[in-house]
Amino acid sequence: MNKTMMLAWLGCSLAVASEEAVERLFSVKLNETQRNEACARLHGESSPAVLEGMMRALDDDTLRACAVSNLRAAGAGDRLAAALQSENPQVRAAAARELGALQKPEFLDALSRAAEDPNLLVSSNAMQGLSNYTDSAVIPRFAALAAKGGMTGDMALDQLLTRDPQAALPVARTLLASSQVSDRLYAMRVIGAAGNASDLPALERIAAGSKENLSSRGRGFGLMPAINLSRAAETAISEIRSRP
Repeated sequence: MNKTMMLAWLGCSLAVASEEAVERLFSVKLNETQRNEACARLHGESSPAVLEGMMRALDDDTLRACAVSNLRAAGAGDRLAAALQSENPQVRAAAARELGALQKPEFLDALSRAAEDPNLLVSSNAMQGLSNYTDSAVIPRFAALAAKGGMTGDMALDQLLTRDPQAALPVARTLLASSQVSDRLYAMRVIGAAGNASDLPALERIAAGSKENLSSRGRGFGLMPAINLSRAAETAISEIRSRP
């Protein structure tokens, strides 16, 4: 057998082995633990048969976590990006988280769109994915998301404050007029940290307003403390005035 024939034979043998390994993931003869162990043994494998198997496994509640991790380890960003279109929000959420871990600039737009997903699990996982990026190209994406307010927008504004306070400041000044209590609270946090004397009049008007606590019911998970915008404004004013 010459070298070309030997390589062809090896290629066919590996392909058959990959297909057999993938089929173990879905065998009715194996329990959940055994199926997950079979999946774990394929970690980092990038043959077409394995990648197709991992995409199929995304719809399996038992295998999803392993499958999405394997796709990331294989560098299969295109496959993860395609999974963002799944009808299953659990699949979209898992794909967004792992896609962000690759930190590839070409997937920033896809993750930014996922961060606007109406499903909170998906949007929060997409935000987590975006937060993995260290490239400055993520800054305008955070700014655009923050400007829209809401829970995801507030998370984006928080990221923006950490990475580029001066980019966060104009967004925060706009959100100070938001009808959403949480948007205004996050805005005052940013203004307190990065604002200047020009922000004091707006903050003083809020500080002079109602001293009553505002309910935060319906935001986030579990019980959250009531929010006092007047007190938050006073805190931001003190921060600004304490700076030289």
